[in-house]
Parts: sequence; structure tokens; C-alpha cells
Amino acid sequence: MRIALLQVTTGPDKGANLAIVSVGIREAAANGATLIVLPEATSQAFDQGRLDAQAEELDGAFATGLRGLASELEVTVIAGMFRPADSNGKLNRVYNTALITGGGVHKGYDKIHTFDVADYKESDTVKPGGDLVTFVHEGAVIGVATCFDIRFPEQFKNLARLGADVIVVPTSWADGKNKLEQWRALTVARALDAGVFIAAADQARPGGEACGGQESGPTGIGHSVVVAPSGERLVEGGYGPGILYADIDVSEVAKTRANLSLLDYAR
Repeated sequence: MRIALLQVTTGPDKGANLAIVSVGIREAAANGATLIVLPEATSQAFDQGRLDAQAEELDGAFATGLRGLASELEVTVIAGMFRPADSNGKLNRVYNTALITGGGVHKGYDKIHTFDVADYKESDTVKPGGDLVTFVHEGAVIGVATCFDIRFPEQFKNLARLGADVIVVPTSWADGKNKLEQWRALTVARALDAGVFIAAADQARPGGEACGGQESGPTGIGHSVVVAPSGERLVEGGYGPGILYADIDVSEVAKTRANLSLLDYAR
């Protein structure tokens, strides 16, 4: 299976963002990728206006635009978007959704673990989801998680218990002191915990390498990565935009789990 990670910086307008990523999806498909992973907040970047203003259901223009493109190119695309959820006081909350479209699949995973930290509370504007999501691609089971979920190993183990060979992770990681080191450690740890391939596509770092390490909101740090069940980083990006490719053999998953019995312990 050939996986592509589109590391891009999206902006405030979902129509413009759809146009930007469509170019990358076409390039990835032309280079043989069949599973194409885009970042969290592909439809509208964080810190670019109210999320509820452009939130849409899976039959909206952004989601159906990607569905049409995936169908045309015969690929499966995973991309972060926002859907209407509920009202929280004066705020209209959204779901932080990873759209999965292509190969007869058109559905979403709603991020379970919202980014609630000392100085940022995503749950003020984003309603947490509650359900694990998998789908089948080229005979392999693909699990889905989003960004801050990467800090919660049991979610990845439970996806593996549902049969996941690969877990895709659309992401828009915050930058700052030790944030890159944490990101690199966590992606490897989750691959090792669950005995899966991790395919994590992050937003490129606004400002690129020159701003790397500076404090930021959750607007991306780059360093998209594919990690093997062994913990090996098969490919990793830098701070700037680009497309990364990895050819994986999902039979490695069964071999890893047979050796280590990773999923047999209490849940």
C-alpha cells in the first residue's frame, strides 16, 4: 500500500482550501498513492475565524468536493473538517471531524479527546465525539484518530483490537518548547503500543523553519510521519509544505503482534 501525507498550511476559506489540497491530492494519486492523509482543520485552519461559520455536514460542498475527487482518482482521502454540533452558551460548537471518503466509503470520525490545556480549551468550541471509527482499504483495516488523541494509548489499542493495521492521524499540532520532541515520541509510542502503522499528517508550520520552536496555537508544526509497528520512522517531513510517501507491507502488523501479544492484556 502506498500512503501519501499532504503537509500543507490551510487558511480561513474552505473553498480556497479545497482548491489548494486538490492539487496535492492529484499529485499524490499520480505518484501511485491510494491512501492520502491530510491534516486536521484542512477545511479551515485554527485561529482563522469562527469554526461554526463554515461548518458543514458530510453532504456539504467541501466534503462532496473531496468525495468527487477521490472517486475520480480511485483513491481514499482523509481530511480534517468541522461539522455543526450544539450550542454551549453563546457559542455554537462543532465536531472536529476527520472525513473519510473514497472506495465506497463516505463517513467521518469525530475527535474524542479535545485539546483542553492550561491556556487553551478546545471543548469550548468543539464537542467531543464518542465512537471509534475504522474502514477497509485494499484489504487492510484502517483506524482513525485526530491530533490530541495521540496522547491516549488506549484509543489506539482499542482500534487495533477492532482490527486496525494502520491508524491515520490528521493533526494540527501546537509549537513551543519540547513540542516537536513530544510529537516525535508520541507517534512512535502509539505505533509500538498497538503494533500498527501510524500515518500522521500535520499542518505545515506557519512561517516555516524560521519559526520552529516558537510558541504557537494549534496551527501546525509539520513533521508529518509514517511509523512502522517496529517504531521505525519510515518517512518524516520538516517544517514546510510538501508531500511524503511511504510504501508499507501490512503483513508486518500480524508478525509484530504474534511476537509481542500487545493486545491481550486488560483494557
